Amino acid sequence: MAIYLLVPGAWLGGWAFAPVARRLRRHDHDVYPLTLTGLGDRAHLARPEVDLDTHVTDVVATILCEDLREVVLVGHSYAGIVVTGAADRVRDRIAQVVYLDSGPVSDGSSYLDLLPPAAREANERQAAERGDGWRLPMPSWKEIEDGGASLEGLDDAERALMRSRATDQPFRTYTQPLRLTGQAGDPLPKVLIATSYPLDQVRQLIAGGHPWFAEMAGPEWRLRELPTGHWAMVSRPDDLADLLHDVGTAPGPADRGPEGRQLPA
Repeated sequence: MAIYLLVPGAWLGGWAFAPVARRLRRHDHDVYPLTLTGLGDRAHLARPEVDLDTHVTDVVATILCEDLREVVLVGHSYAGIVVTGAADRVRDRIAQVVYLDSGPVSDGSSYLDLLPPAAREANERQAAERGDGWRLPMPSWKEIEDGGASLEGLDDAERALMRSRATDQPFRTYTQPLRLTGQAGDPLPKVLIATSYPLDQVRQLIAGGHPWFAEMAGPEWRLRELPTGHWAMVSRPDDLADLLHDVGTAPGPADRGPEGRQLPA
């Protein structure tokens, strides 16, 4: 049995991981789908002061209050920066960190810093014009695709569900830089689950030193692939749960494909 803490990305609440959580529980795991402050069922707590530290604290507080240990900490998309910060603060409680179509962020960088200039400017404009300067509404599907997020696998009903439940993202969560404590110790085991990019392309980005991927060259990383779009917990929830089960119960240094075969470096 493993313990999973599932942290959704921008505009989403823990509801987005509900089907994944149900299937993981059928594998006898303990599963905690988390809603970050100001989102989903915690939208009533949204305010201009909610920032990245608030969301990192959400994760840390859940781990400490539930006395969770050996946690498989999963962060989707924007939540990659959140789980990076949380794992840094309670590294003794973490078994491994899983980045779902996401990646780690370095100390002193904000999530907004990582976006291409056009996407950064679009987000700033949306927050200023539609969010009173402190909220980022979920963009249109066209704007999302233009920004590079794949919608593959999402049918009309799933898109309608996401749109109906999406809540504005407190914008300071995008603009506040991540601050790491720099605790000593061996790097935590980490896993990338690539859903929008094939692993061959990911390896090219790693080799080329792309800021989103360069760190993944380290020996603590495993690379896994689940071909679909950016929101695998919606488009392929059962397959994602089975992959997380595999990742959480059979950790190891080698990259392995969907059937467990060794993948070329």
